[in-house]
Amino acid sequence: MAQQTASAPLDDTAVLDAKPLRTLTPMFPAPLGLHTFTPQNSPSFVCVTPFGPYAGGTALGTAAVPSTFAAPTPAAEPSQTQLHTATMNGAAQANGTAAAVNSLVSPSQTPLSAGLLESGKRKRGRPKRVPDATVPLAPSAPPAATVPPVTSLPLVPSAPQESGNIVSLTSAATPQESGKRKRGRPKRVQDVPVPGPPASQVDSTPVVQTLPGPTVHEPSTRKRGRPKRLQDSLDISTSPIHSKGDPPPQLPSAATSPESGKRKRGRPKRMLDGSATPSSHSGYSIEDDAVDTLKRGRPKKIDTSLLQLPSLFSDDPRETADNVLMMFDALRRRLVQLDDVKQVAKQQHNLKAGSIMTNAELRVNKNKRIGEVPGVEVGDMFYFRIEMCLVGLNSQSMAGIDYLSAKFSNEEDPVAISVVSAGVYDNTEDDPDVLVYSGQGMSGKDDQKLERGNLALERSLLRGNPIRVIRSVKDLNCPTGKIYIYDGLYKIKEAWTEKGKSGFNVFKHKLLREPGQPDGIAVWKKTEKWRENPSSRDHVILLDISYGVESKPICLVNEVDDDKGPTHFTYTTKLTYGNSLSSMRKMQGCKCTSVCLPGDNSCSCMHRNAGDLPYSASGILVSRMPMLYECNDSCTCSQNCRNRVVQKGTQIHFEVFKTGDRGWGLRSWDPIRAGTFICEYAGEIIDRNSVNGEDDYIFETPPSEQNLRWNYAPELLGEPSLSDSNETPKQLPIVISAKRTGNVARFLNHSCSPNVFWQPVLYDHADEGYPHIAFFAIKHIPPMTELTYDYGQSHSIQLGSGSGCRKSKNCLCWSRKCRGSFG
Repeated sequence: MAQQTASAPLDDTAVLDAKPLRTLTPMFPAPLGLHTFTPQNSPSFVCVTPFGPYAGGTALGTAAVPSTFAAPTPAAEPSQTQLHTATMNGAAQANGTAAAVNSLVSPSQTPLSAGLLESGKRKRGRPKRVPDATVPLAPSAPPAATVPPVTSLPLVPSAPQESGNIVSLTSAATPQESGKRKRGRPKRVQDVPVPGPPASQVDSTPVVQTLPGPTVHEPSTRKRGRPKRLQDSLDISTSPIHSKGDPPPQLPSAATSPESGKRKRGRPKRMLDGSATPSSHSGYSIEDDAVDTLKRGRPKKIDTSLLQLPSLFSDDPRETADNVLMMFDALRRRLVQLDDVKQVAKQQHNLKAGSIMTNAELRVNKNKRIGEVPGVEVGDMFYFRIEMCLVGLNSQSMAGIDYLSAKFSNEEDPVAISVVSAGVYDNTEDDPDVLVYSGQGMSGKDDQKLERGNLALERSLLRGNPIRVIRSVKDLNCPTGKIYIYDGLYKIKEAWTEKGKSGFNVFKHKLLREPGQPDGIAVWKKTEKWRENPSSRDHVILLDISYGVESKPICLVNEVDDDKGPTHFTYTTKLTYGNSLSSMRKMQGCKCTSVCLPGDNSCSCMHRNAGDLPYSASGILVSRMPMLYECNDSCTCSQNCRNRVVQKGTQIHFEVFKTGDRGWGLRSWDPIRAGTFICEYAGEIIDRNSVNGEDDYIFETPPSEQNLRWNYAPELLGEPSLSDSNETPKQLPIVISAKRTGNVARFLNHSCSPNVFWQPVLYDHADEGYPHIAFFAIKHIPPMTELTYDYGQSHSIQLGSGSGCRKSKNCLCWSRKCRGSFG
C-alpha cells in the first residue's frame, strides 16, 4: 500500500471530500494493478475510494480509457481489500457517472451498523434509524461491459470539459423505498465516515466544495421534535455539475421545508405527493401548492361573512362580552349532545368550542391590557378558563400568571396583568381582601426561578401596576369542577422567598385588593355560610316563605325599609287548570326500560324533541325549542330519566328580597349555570276576558317577542341555519295569574336585558295551547344577582267588554338597552 500511494504525485492535487460516499464513483477502472492515470502538465486531485487493487470499472468509465487498460483482472482475495488513491484530471472527471453505487463497496464489506454510522456527539431524542435495506456488495472482478447500471440513480449529465477547473459535486442520495410513502417518521439517512488524506496533504491543497442534496438529512443543529415530512418524488435526477466559476446553486435544506421563519412546534406540514421539479440551475424546487398545504391538526380559519350568524358585537362592551360567552356555551352544549348520541369517549368540549370561536374571530379584547377589561365586571364567573380567554380577562389557558411587556417612561419591563388562583399552589385566601400568591414553577423538584411570570410579578411590585385577580371555588353541582370568579384589581405590596412543603424555595407575593370595588369572592363566602345556616342571614323576615313546600327553604329579606313582606298569597308549585285538565288529551309515553338514552331511535319522547334529548346528563337545557316534551306518567322509564327536569321542581336556594324601586324581587344563593332550570310559573290558568287590569302577577306570551335563538349558531358546526326555518313564533292562548296562588316565579321582575327566558314544556297532557311555563338561565348568573325576564314590548290589549285595558308601565330596569316601558 505504501508503494502504491508513493507512486501517485500528490504535490499539486486537490482533495475531494464528498458526502455521502455513494455518489463518489471512479471515473475509470484501475486494471492490471495500475491505480493512477495522470496526463502530463495537468492538475489532479486525490480521490479516496474503497476500491481494491483489482477493482473493475463502469461502462462509462471504461469508455474514457484506452483499450489497453480495459482488460479484466482476476479478483483479489478478501484479505487484500484496502483503501487506495487515484489521481485524475478535470477532463476525465467530467465524463464520470454517479450511478455505480455497487462498485463503492468491497466484497468483504458488511452492512453498516447504527453505532458505526453516527458521527460526532450523540444527539438527544430518538436514536437514528438504520435503513432496512443493506448496502449491496460489489462483485469481485466483473468485466467492465457487464456491470449493470444502478437504476435508482440516473446518470450525471456531462459538463463542458474545462481543464484546470476544480469540480463541485452535488450529492444525490435518495430514499430506497419504492411504492407509496409510508406514514410516520421519515427514515434517517446515515452519515457515512469517509477516510481522508493526511492532515499535511489537506493543509496544502484546496478543498472542493460539496453541496448537500435535497434528501440528505444533515442539518447543522438538529431540532427537537418530529422531523418535517419530505416531498415524495418518483422522478429524481442528479443536478448538473458546475465549474468553479459558476455561482453555487441555492438548494433547499434537507431537514426543513421551503417555508421561512422559525420552525414551529407540533406536527410537521404534510407535503404534496408529486414529482420534484428541477430548477434552472440545479437542485430541486418544491411547487407552491405543496407549501400551501395546511398543517395537520390545526383548524382552518372560518369566514364568518359566509355564515348567517346573529350579531354578537354592539356598542355596549358588556353586551358584546355576554353574547360571546353565550354563543360559546351554546356550542359547547351542542357538542356534548352530539357526542352523547355517538357514545364516544369523554372529550374536552370546552376546548373544541373555544377553538371554533377563536378561528371564527368570535372573541373580544384580543390585545392584552393593564387594568379593567371592557365588558367584564367584578363578580363575573366562568366555568372554563377558555371563557376568560375569549373575553380577554386572562389569555393563559393553563399558566396562572398572564403578563406583557409595558413601557414605563422610557423603560420597558415585563409586568403581570392578571393571576388565576386555581388551588394548584399553596395560596392563602382566607381574607377576601388579601391574597398570598405563590410563584409558578416546579417547586416540588427544584427552586423556583425568577423568570417569565415570576419575573413579571417582581417587576409589578416595583412598578405598582394593578393586577386582575381571578379566584376559584368548587362547583356545587360537579365535585371535580371549579368555578372562576373575577375578584377585581389588586396590587402587590411585598414579596419574599420561603421554603415550600417540598423543601425547595418558592416565591410569595402579598396582593391587597384595591378599595371602592364591588364585592367579588366576599359574596361567595357569605352565601356559603347562609346555605349551611339560613338563620345567619341578616335582615331575614321569614326563613321559608314556602313553608316547606319547596325542597330548599326560601328566605324573605328586607334590607331597604320596614316593609314586612308582600301581599298575602297561597304558595303552590302547581299549575291549576280547573276543570279543563280532565278533558285534555293525554300524552303518549315511551317504552324505554330504565332511562331514555341518546341515540335510541325507538324512544318516542326523543322523536318529539326533534330527534334529540333536550337535556344533558346533568339536567342542562341544550337549546330553546318551540315546545319541549318531557317524559310523563305514561312512559315506562324511571324517575331518574334525564328527560324529567321541570316536573321535579326547583333545586336552588332562593331569596325573595326588597328592591329599591321595583317592589320585591328574586335572587339566588347558588351560582346558576347557563341552561339551568330555575322554576316554573305556578298559578291559575284564567280566561283572557276575565283578566283584571290591576293584576301585577300575570304571565302571558308576548305577541311581539321574537324567537330567542339563545345565540346557538349551528352554522359553526356545519348544521343548517336556524334562520332557514319558516316557523314563526305564535302567541299561546294561555294566561296565568299568580295573584292569589303562586310560587317564587311571581317575584321575577322585568328587564330589557334579562338573564332568564321562558320555555313552554309539556309533561302531563298533550294540549300545546296550555303548556307549563318553565324559566331557564340565559347565561351564567353569580350568587345574589337579581333574576329577571323580558315581559315583552309595550302594547295595550283589549281584554273584552267591561274589562278595560291593561296599561303599559314605565321600565326601571336601568339597562343600556332599556326600552323605557313594558306591557
